[in-house]
Amino acid sequence: MPAPTKTARRFLLVTSAALSSLALTAPVALAAPSPSTSPSATPPAGMSSVGGARLGRPGTQVDLGSGAPVLPKDVSARSWIVADAESGEVLAAHNAHWRLPPASTMKMLFADTLLPKFPRGEKHKVVPADLAGMGAGSSLVGIKEGETYTVHDLWLGVFLRSGNDAVHVLSAMNDGVGNTVKEMNAHAQELQALDTHVVTPDGYDAPRQVSSAYDLTLFARSGLQKKDFREYCSTVRAEFPGETKKNKKGKTVRTPFEIQNTNRLLAGDTDISVYQGIAGVKNGNTTNAGATFTGVAERDGRVLLVTVMHPEKPEHNEVYKETAKLFDWGFAAAGKARSVGELVPPRSAARASAQPGANASAGQAGGTGSNVPATPAAKAAGHTGGGMGTAFALAGGALALLAAAAYLVNRRWPLPDLVRRRSRP
Repeated sequence: MPAPTKTARRFLLVTSAALSSLALTAPVALAAPSPSTSPSATPPAGMSSVGGARLGRPGTQVDLGSGAPVLPKDVSARSWIVADAESGEVLAAHNAHWRLPPASTMKMLFADTLLPKFPRGEKHKVVPADLAGMGAGSSLVGIKEGETYTVHDLWLGVFLRSGNDAVHVLSAMNDGVGNTVKEMNAHAQELQALDTHVVTPDGYDAPRQVSSAYDLTLFARSGLQKKDFREYCSTVRAEFPGETKKNKKGKTVRTPFEIQNTNRLLAGDTDISVYQGIAGVKNGNTTNAGATFTGVAERDGRVLLVTVMHPEKPEHNEVYKETAKLFDWGFAAAGKARSVGELVPPRSAARASAQPGANASAGQAGGTGSNVPATPAAKAAGHTGGGMGTAFALAGGALALLAAAAYLVNRRWPLPDLVRRRSRP
């Protein structure tokens, strides 16, 4: 596609997204339908149009350009999405806004909300009340009452073992589960994730707790702006503090044990290999939600986000197998498939973009861990936030003006120094 045509198309797309964003400032009760208790086997006829009208339609949405491969035929998930992590363009989607139980992928929102609050080295001694209220059969990392853990330990427990016990301890440090849920819901609204209603901070099945493939992708994209988030979600294995005991010699010791990431595209399994370029993000599985997963991967300088919710096939590790197929398609289709929607920016970024001089202020605010990206001009002036690619380089006065107008609505989000696939032992 010629550059002027592509740029004009993108401008119209992001302008449409901005107009949708303005409509989303209405009260939540008016902006989103009431969450359901359990998922239906059929998507609703009308869903949210955040990110573009096509994303609100049931069924598969894709616009294959010249040379683009067809979508894999054997993807059975109720809902999925493939998006460019940097530009936010949605390459393809299937029931993207279908509100479904998220399982532990909700922990991405939990982490994005709480990570900035506590220093990694802060210590906390666990009391019985910290672990109260966990659902039966919860996934646990093995936290013990009376033991002291660092915040770093707790986040490793959240990301690697999907430990609901670690979530509850961090929530206790954050003035309790109720306050944490309140803050998570508020942060979801800030991210324009209007399909999401949080009831439990760990994603455990609860009446009216829902999210969508679109919203989970927003959570991952926002979280990946944070250095600690990127580190934790890409860690394959780590040492976790054990229980304090006396050894055979009567000496008090606390022996750590190894924990491994339950993300099978990152750690591998008997029937699935580590995915080339994988760098996180989070998986989940409950009775009501089925299997859910959001992943981020990089190949040849392009970074994609894929979210898959509730595959209907009963095969082992099916959610990872379908995610891998969609990643393969996305990398092959990049630059060929035309966008069918866009991942919208947070409300604060959208509001800032509408203000005069927004590009300059955003450039000053951008950087590692910032949720407001640097502008192309800031990068050209020497800003280095790490690097998953470069900003657009558009030549010519007309193209530059058109591109600048687009950035005022929805700027490209460079994800700073995303952890690439690490060597495996």
